[in-house]
Amino acid sequence: MTEKLIIFDTTLRDGEQSPGASMTKEEKVRIAKQLERMKVDVIEAGFAASSNGDFAAIYSIASSVKNSTVCSLARANDKDIQRAADALKPASSSRIHTFIATSPLHMAKKLQMTPEQVHEQARLAVRFARQFTDNVEFSPEDGTRSDIDFLCRVLETVIDAGATTINITDTVGYGVPELYGNLVKTLRERIPNSDKAIFSVHCHNDLGLAVANSLAGVMIGGARQIECAINGLGERAGNTSLEEIVMAVKTRKDYFGFDLGIDTTQIVPTSKLVSQVTGFIVQPNKAVVGANAFAHASGIHQDGVLKDRDTYEIIRAEDVGWSTNKIVLGKLSGRAAFKQRLQELGIALDSEGELNSAFVRFKELADRKVEIFDEDIIAIVSEESAHAQQREHYKFVALAQHSESGERPHAKIVFSVDGKEVTGEAHGNGPVDAIVNAIESEVGSGSELLLYSVNAITTGTQAQGEVTVRLSRNERIVNGTGTDPDIVAASAKAYISALNKLYSNDKLNPQRS
Repeated sequence: MTEKLIIFDTTLRDGEQSPGASMTKEEKVRIAKQLERMKVDVIEAGFAASSNGDFAAIYSIASSVKNSTVCSLARANDKDIQRAADALKPASSSRIHTFIATSPLHMAKKLQMTPEQVHEQARLAVRFARQFTDNVEFSPEDGTRSDIDFLCRVLETVIDAGATTINITDTVGYGVPELYGNLVKTLRERIPNSDKAIFSVHCHNDLGLAVANSLAGVMIGGARQIECAINGLGERAGNTSLEEIVMAVKTRKDYFGFDLGIDTTQIVPTSKLVSQVTGFIVQPNKAVVGANAFAHASGIHQDGVLKDRDTYEIIRAEDVGWSTNKIVLGKLSGRAAFKQRLQELGIALDSEGELNSAFVRFKELADRKVEIFDEDIIAIVSEESAHAQQREHYKFVALAQHSESGERPHAKIVFSVDGKEVTGEAHGNGPVDAIVNAIESEVGSGSELLLYSVNAITTGTQAQGEVTVRLSRNERIVNGTGTDPDIVAASAKAYISALNKLYSNDKLNPQRS
């Protein structure tokens, strides 16, 4: 029998530490449900002790997810671990992931602790965590820059104390494949009780080697869990990319020889959801999930693919969730056909109300746009799900804007504030600037615009525009997205979406591990 490789997803914890990627509780639950649909083995839902918002998000995910193990991060102290245990109480299957730094630099400069103090703190933390669950993971932070003898001693002790997973962290992306793989191998060979725990790898991408290092940790080192994130999301240069790991192992099973529990057809829908929620656009040439991943521009390549796809494609686009149907529905399509297409796309809505709202949006779009693509449907559903799960203090109603050469653009917008309609008017340097000024003339949010980006959901001049807006106020950063064939309308919707998040009291303050 082939061994199973455990996929541990940290999009909601380490991925959220990307500047500007903070998510609301409702967004985290949406992503967690999609990760469960993709059959991820372990979902690291957050850092319970970091904030009340993160605690609430983990608790909600633990209550909602039934088929994946839900995990919370905790520093190596009783308070953090107790908080993680409380957040995980509703989970069908839970894990506490505790950590402490073990490199000389981190111990001296960050922790200001002696190696002996760190060693004892690690032991006590794991022992305390075992009171709440028999599934405890321990990570030596900055493991790749730690003294090997000290690392062996700490890891032997925490396994004795009850740690069932040992995660070797390349926290700063310093490792290179051969050295990192041999580090994991050496630890497993030198630690007498290493057979009593599963070894895991957690690599950052500062040198572009996260995927290579993780696979080396498995193939050379004998690790059997890989920690990764959707779209490689994460602080600095990001984490190991889940989609790249999964498809490398699946496509080259002749070499790797592992089984995976992942439903790969959910990879692209999950990637799109994470991108839409965080506002981090996936680069077109990104492996597996990039828009150009299965595009062939060279005449030689096109000829080969037309004759036999295997000539230039090692992965089938449909195997990772790219649609092979281009035009799917039109304005004459009914609700049953719309619902059936959602099922084919692997999209599950939580309520009949969400389905009805999404269908109304679909019909409105079909009246304005001749060709409806799968990407349009995915965008509609994502936006409707967001609206359904987020209290809309502000709500877009209508807009009018005028732009003419030689004149300053003018915009007028109607939106509601807690159900009461207000109208704002303003000029601007361009139509988008004018609409933002018009909104702010009534709201006066005091926020700073950090990012404004536009992405065409499909091709052609009729394509819907997806606008991402990132706002900052009082050290809180939020993203808002909006879609519409009219870019100015999409901009207004995105700005209002971000304002709703700023208004919300559901604060999430991601922390570092």
